[in-house]
Amino acid sequence: MEVIMALVVGGMVACAVYLFLSRQYLRMMFGVILLSNAVNISILTVGRITQGMPPLIGQGEEVMATVVSNPLPQALILTAIVIGFGLLSFALALGWRAYQEMDTLDTNDMRAAEPGDRS
Repeated sequence: MEVIMALVVGGMVACAVYLFLSRQYLRMMFGVILLSNAVNISILTVGRITQGMPPLIGQGEEVMATVVSNPLPQALILTAIVIGFGLLSFALALGWRAYQEMDTLDTNDMRAAEPGDRS
């Protein structure tokens, strides 16, 4: 299962890089979403995909008797989802404001807002 997930992550990263190389701002944002999801899946895969019980120690026990799931990757992924959503929201707000000012989402046309060469 880990091999399949690694191939899926590789495909998602390749698609994200392709979208990053686009000149359209919205496509770049779709690349950010795709790369964020690829990183989350890779964290889950590195934490090993095992089927187990919740990691709770019963009363009177000192060690876990059965195979349990690893809670650390799940916590990292939850944190990454929140941070990724904040980043995406901020980037989309900047893109919306840039579209209002320049009437374009083409990044080459947005270069007109940069100061000219001062030499």
